[in-house]
Amino acid sequence: LTKNLEISILFPFGQNSPNFKLDFFYYSSHINKSSISTSTIFTSTMNNISSKTSFILFFFVIALFLRDVTSIGVNYGTLGNNLPPPAQVAQFIKDKTVIDRVKIFDINPDILRAFANTGISLAVTVPNGEIPNLLDLAYARRYVEQNIKPHYPQTKIDVVLVGNEVLHWDTPEVQNKLVPAMKVFYQALGLSGLKGIKVSSAHSLGILLRSNPPSAARFRPGWDVGILAPMLQFLRETKGPFMVNPYPYFGYNKKQEDFLLFRKNKGVYDRFSKKWYMNSFDMLLDAVYMSMVRLKYPDVEIVAAETGWPSQGETYEPQCTVENAASYNGGLMKKYNSGMGTPLMPHRKIETYIFSLFNENTKPGSIAERNFGLFRPDFTPVYDVGVLKAKQAHPTPSLPPPKTGGQPKTPAENKKFCMPKVEATDAQLQSNINYVCSQGVDCTPIQVGGSCFNPNTIRSHAAFVMNSYFQREGRNNFNCDFAGTGVVASSDPSYGTCKFES
Repeated sequence: LTKNLEISILFPFGQNSPNFKLDFFYYSSHINKSSISTSTIFTSTMNNISSKTSFILFFFVIALFLRDVTSIGVNYGTLGNNLPPPAQVAQFIKDKTVIDRVKIFDINPDILRAFANTGISLAVTVPNGEIPNLLDLAYARRYVEQNIKPHYPQTKIDVVLVGNEVLHWDTPEVQNKLVPAMKVFYQALGLSGLKGIKVSSAHSLGILLRSNPPSAARFRPGWDVGILAPMLQFLRETKGPFMVNPYPYFGYNKKQEDFLLFRKNKGVYDRFSKKWYMNSFDMLLDAVYMSMVRLKYPDVEIVAAETGWPSQGETYEPQCTVENAASYNGGLMKKYNSGMGTPLMPHRKIETYIFSLFNENTKPGSIAERNFGLFRPDFTPVYDVGVLKAKQAHPTPSLPPPKTGGQPKTPAENKKFCMPKVEATDAQLQSNINYVCSQGVDCTPIQVGGSCFNPNTIRSHAAFVMNSYFQREGRNNFNCDFAGTGVVASSDPSYGTCKFES
C-alpha cells in the first residue's frame, strides 16, 4: 500500500553553471490518483533564472502538490430514515469533498453500484452473523460471486472486513471462528479472480488489556495468542491492514479535554519510551502498535477504521458540542494530511476513516449516537473541518443549528428514560439484561424477529430492557441505577419500529 512519489527539479545556478538536481520524496500510504499519478516526475529545467527564484518556485510546486493530496476516509452509515439515496451521496463525495475512501457497515448493492467509476476506494463489511457460514469454502465462494464480483473492478473495493468488532460484541464461539473465516474468505476471493482485494476485520480498543502508557500496552490474555497473533500472521502474509477503532471521546475527562481534542496542551510523557504525546489519538495508536510488537508483528499496517466526536448530546454529555467535534475532527484532518506518524511510528501515515458522514436519526442510544455526522441529510455541513473542497466550504457555526439530522423528537417534560452509561461495559450490560429478563419484564422485543432486535448489540438490547424495568418499577432514579451503569435521560431513544416506554 506504500507509494513513493518522486519530484525532480533541476536548478541552474547562473548561466554557465551546471544544473543541480534535487529529488523530493513524498511518503504516503495513499495518493489521490484522480489528481496525480504515483509515477509522475515533475522535471523543470530553468535557464537564466536566479537560484533564489528557483528555490521559490520549488517550494511553490511542493505547496501545490501537498494541497492536491489533501484527503481523508469516512464511514458511511445508513441508520436514518431521511438520508439521501446512495447515488446522490457518491456524487456529492466525488464532486464536493476531498474524501477519497469510504467504509460501509454492510455490502449494500445500491451503495456499491453508486460508487462505480468514481475512483473512490471502498471498504465493505460482511455482517458478523455470516462468520460461521464462511467456514464453508463453497458458501464463501457463492457469497463472493453474488455480492462482490458483480461490482468489481468498476467499484474500487480495496478491502473486505469480515465482521465488525467481533471480539467486543460476539460470543467466544463466533470469536474463535473469525480468523478461519477470514482465511476462507480470502481464498474464495482468489478463486474468483479477485486477488487484489484485502481481507481484514475491525476491532474496538477493548482488545487491549491496558493502553496507558503506550509502551506498557498489551492485548488481552487469551485473545492475544489465541486470536490476534494468528490474525496478524494472516495479515502479514496477505499484506492486509490491522484495523482498529480508536475513540478518545470514550475516554473523556474534563481535565484532559485539550489533549483529547488536538488543542494546545502540555502533553503527556511516557517515561519508559521517553516519548512525548500531544494528543490522545497518537497514544491509542501507539498502544496498539506496542501490543503488536509484543507479538512480534510490528510490520503489519495499522488503519484507524473509525474515530470521531459527536456534535450534540444529552445534558449529561457536555463534551458533545459543535466546537469540540470540529476541534477533534479538524485536528485529525490536519494530522493525517501532514503525513506525520506517531511518536513510535514517526514515518507511517495512518489511513484514517472519520465516523461518520451523516447524522443518523434512527440510531439507538443517546442523542450523541445520532450526531456523529460531518453532514446533515441535505448535505449541509454540521461544521467544516476541511472536508469540503475550497469552493464548497462553509464557516463553522458557533452554535448547533436549529435542525440536525440526528436530533430526536423533543420529549414532554415529564418523560424519563433509563439508558446505559457510555462507560458501561458489555459484561455489565449483559448482566443487566439477564437480571431484567428474569424479573418478568417482557424481553421478546429484543429477541430474533422482535421490533428492537436490530441493531443486534448488547448495548442496544440493554437500553431497551433497562428502560422497560425502570418504567415498570416506578420511574424513580434509583430504579435506573443498575450498579452504577444506568443514567436517567430526557430524550426519547425510540427508533423505527422500536418504541421505548415512557
